[in-house]
Amino acid sequence: MRVLVTGAAGFLGSHLCDRLLAEGHVVVGMDNFITGKPENIAHLSGHERFRFIRHDVSNYIHVPGWLDAVMHFASPASPNPASPVGYPNLPIQTMKAGALGTHNTLGVAFANKARFMLASTSEIYGDPLEHPQKETYWGHVDPIGERSVYDEAKRFAEALTMAYHRFHGVNTCIVRIFNTYGPRMHVDDGRAVANFIQQALRQEKLTVYGDGQQTRSFCYVDDLIEGIYRLLVSDVHDPVNIGNPVEITIEQFAKEIDSLVGNQAGILLEKDRMLKGDPLRRQPDIARARELLGWAPKVQLKAGLQKTIPYFKQQLGIS
Repeated sequence: MRVLVTGAAGFLGSHLCDRLLAEGHVVVGMDNFITGKPENIAHLSGHERFRFIRHDVSNYIHVPGWLDAVMHFASPASPNPASPVGYPNLPIQTMKAGALGTHNTLGVAFANKARFMLASTSEIYGDPLEHPQKETYWGHVDPIGERSVYDEAKRFAEALTMAYHRFHGVNTCIVRIFNTYGPRMHVDDGRAVANFIQQALRQEKLTVYGDGQQTRSFCYVDDLIEGIYRLLVSDVHDPVNIGNPVEITIEQFAKEIDSLVGNQAGILLEKDRMLKGDPLRRQPDIARARELLGWAPKVQLKAGLQKTIPYFKQQLGIS
């Protein structure tokens, strides 16, 4: 296939480009570097089956030649206002990537009669009243809160994707991505993985917001990309959760990182400091992925972190 990947210089987009090339496909990567990093795709420079176009997906998209698939992964993703790449600091760009970017990329897929994949998110479930979250759950989302620029952009993007599927017959699919970690994460991501690893490597106390009992389910990037690829080459159209169903408290997660790094400073609970709208629980129901894609994550948390920590050491210049 010849595949367009938007957000190609991002954490997930760059790993996706690698996987597609490894499978023998031709990849056209697109990014405007607002949050993506050129170094994430520097190793692809000169690759005979990779071409890069610097472009903002919220503007009209033209890709010379044919396309067999369009994968829309362009968007800021971090909810942390302390992060320079977090969507609270890029609210308009986030909405435009989700709304105009989805419209433009769907138009490209329609024109090329190509398979279209939308990278959606577990955030469309909001602070869920259902646990674990199935794809049939409609969500519990604040439409005007600080996180709404991302949540509602993705919810709109899903609705638009299904409209193109039903009205125009576009061959679409939607992946709902849960918390993912691994090499090429932005070190200033502002979320738990990046914050904890940095603090642990510097032998500092790990700052845990709230009482630390809120939960997440962390999926290693290789597992996620495997699920995404299987969805791309399937005939599934309905949304599919891709994530690790093993639930862990943030406090337990911090202790695991401290143990792996050998940080003796411990944990600092900041009970009065919670991100506004931060979900208390997050765990995917992956029954649909198991049944339709034959997919389940394989990498255990400890093994995944052992692959991720050296990347952070390199980025931070810590030996």
